[in-house]
Amino acid sequence: MSLPLESELLRAFLIIADTGNVTRSAAMLGRTQSAISMQVKRLEEAVGAPLFERGPRGVTLSAEGRRLVPYAQRIVGLIDETASAMRSKPLDGPVRVGIPEEYTQTVLPRALAAFAECHPATEVTVLCGHSAQQAKALENDELDLAVVFDWRGTQSGDVLCVDPTVWVTSRAHELHLLRPVPIAVYRNSDWFRDFALRSLQQHTIPYREAFSCDTCSGLATAVTAGLAIAPLARSNIPPAARELTRDDGFPPVDSSRVVLKLNPHRSSAAITSMMEVIRAAFQPSALG
Repeated sequence: MSLPLESELLRAFLIIADTGNVTRSAAMLGRTQSAISMQVKRLEEAVGAPLFERGPRGVTLSAEGRRLVPYAQRIVGLIDETASAMRSKPLDGPVRVGIPEEYTQTVLPRALAAFAECHPATEVTVLCGHSAQQAKALENDELDLAVVFDWRGTQSGDVLCVDPTVWVTSRAHELHLLRPVPIAVYRNSDWFRDFALRSLQQHTIPYREAFSCDTCSGLATAVTAGLAIAPLARSNIPPAARELTRDDGFPPVDSSRVVLKLNPHRSSAAITSMMEVIRAAFQPSALG
């Protein structure tokens, strides 16, 4: 009958594999060299193969030792994660988060759902809206955190990423070749006037307003339906559409920073944890 693989044997094994020296590993573990050597022997008996090759300058992993390393790392890592989770005090209390519509179909829903699952006692409330709405809600103490677009470079907070706004057209249509070019517009938007329209005016591109709405999903619908071109965050371009570049005669609309803003009057462990979740959600690997 095979012997069980004990986690402490695996932990000692990983440290020896890293240092290549039993004496140094024993000191790191607070054990004697003979005790660590005995642990290695027990582990080798359990797996039925030598794990190290001894040499004049220390030890190196054998072929079986190299095969064991990734499994040992996962087992020890899971044990450490479990111990940390069980010792941690469960988070509770409300967390009110504002997010832009641009990210409601991408990274943030997954992040918020994972947070809610890990911390079921925490009441998560989400406000989806424009950056101006988020900033106002934060100022009025209606939110604890808000993710906003900063197209003027004046917003304080943690910069999560840069997500430029670009003109976008349907892959199946050539609307950008028309003059005047039909565009989809945000209604009552200072940003649209100051950035989107100005980018066309500065490059003397004649346009007509063919579609108006209050949401970025509305703009995306206008593009994919072949009704108009529209300014969208580069990360939010629909699969059936493409960015219009300078080669097409269209400049970028802005170089928006995506900023995480914190309510200065609110703080809690739950809010801090949510900030970490949102930061992780905007890492390049997550966005990709």
